[in-house]
Amino acid sequence: MRILTGDAPSSPPFEFEFVPLSVVSFGPTVIAEGCDSTRSISWIHAWTVTHGIITQVREYFNTSLVVTRIGNSAVGQKKPTAEISPVHCPSVWESQFSGQAGKSVPGLVLAI
Repeated sequence: MRILTGDAPSSPPFEFEFVPLSVVSFGPTVIAEGCDSTRSISWIHAWTVTHGIITQVREYFNTSLVVTRIGNSAVGQKKPTAEISPVHCPSVWESQFSGQAGKSVPGLVLAI
């Protein structure tokens, strides 16, 4: 975080390059993932794109991420008025490089 905010000491110079190893999109959400194995850092960016412009950025370091799509399991069917319809949340993407950081990392779910 100190590097990204410019608060890191300038000596010795420390550079961090974001080189994506995979990029996928799900509608307006774009996921980019990479890993810097020499520093034991994995990263994931989740961008929201609206009309060709990035309107939101979420950044995760050393975190495992699963992307799920929220929706009704009975798509196109009438919902019974007296029952609560079940919700189906299929996993559409899972991070690959968090395990390469060489340490245990927390896991998150991003619902789209």
